[in-house]
Amino acid sequence: MQIDIKTSAVEQVRQTFSHVARRLGADKPASRYQEATFDLQPEVNFHYRPLWQPEFELYDKGRTAIVMNDWYAFKDPRQYYYGAYTIARSRQQEAMEKNFEFVARRHLLSALSDEAKAHIASLMVPLRHVEWAANTNNCFVTGYGWGTAITQATMFHCMDRLGIAQYLSRIGLALDGNQGTSLVEGKARWLDDPMWQGLRRVVEDTMVVRDWFETFVAQNVVMDGLLYPLVYRHIDERITRSHGPGLGMLNEFASSWFDETSRWVDATIKTASAESHANAALLGQWIAKWRAAVIEALKPFAIAALDDDAHHALEAIAQAFDARIAKQGVEVRHG
Repeated sequence: MQIDIKTSAVEQVRQTFSHVARRLGADKPASRYQEATFDLQPEVNFHYRPLWQPEFELYDKGRTAIVMNDWYAFKDPRQYYYGAYTIARSRQQEAMEKNFEFVARRHLLSALSDEAKAHIASLMVPLRHVEWAANTNNCFVTGYGWGTAITQATMFHCMDRLGIAQYLSRIGLALDGNQGTSLVEGKARWLDDPMWQGLRRVVEDTMVVRDWFETFVAQNVVMDGLLYPLVYRHIDERITRSHGPGLGMLNEFASSWFDETSRWVDATIKTASAESHANAALLGQWIAKWRAAVIEALKPFAIAALDDDAHHALEAIAQAFDARIAKQGVEVRHG
């Protein structure tokens, strides 16, 4: 008996979902990112207005002064949707676990002098409170922002900040022999040490901004754009020269994460500023206001960490930040 095996090609009736096809065209396949992003924002059937803000719908474009013709004009150049994001972070987590294991096995931090360990802890551990505030701010943007193109990215961003806060906590534990004393002392410094009070004030100010897009600017553009280069480049390099590579290995995620997420932050600002002159002007005002406050707040911290090099480091950071913002089409006038 002869058996003939034949294959048949089954053609798809549709390439993607209808709401995505209306944007891309019915015959064009969509990427996973596009299917997980386009037109998922609830727009109707909200039923009741929030009791705490009855002037707005639950999801309302009027919650920010930024105006967009299409809120899905925003794109994440990383193309992160849930699957791509979790796979990328899982791989980075595995690499970081190896770094922590290596640092512990080789005693790269535990073998330092008590004075060196106390100095590193005094600079790094209080930053976990900054990361908690960044998590809260990005949760606020996710909750009240408009359009999945922005809010899914800020949700990923706020979870990243919890991860970085945990890494900072683990750095403290690596320095104090897993006793937890560095975490208690770090909180006390954050609350009472004069060196931290300027930064703490600015951080708390970002947490009471009502316009969610200004919160995005204050936290993700300005605070991170100035703080991260100071901590994870200038201060990290100084500590590496003085005390070896241990801390640098444990800061690797935060350092590479900033470079990665800056691409998304820049793309968001560039898209908003290109929409209209009014948007660009408003972004410039917000950035100028928060830039001045953050630079001033970082001065005591920079001096404590970098001594005589603090002024040059802050100047270099500010110049690089200004050049970065200018590339996004935003003019910032410094008062």
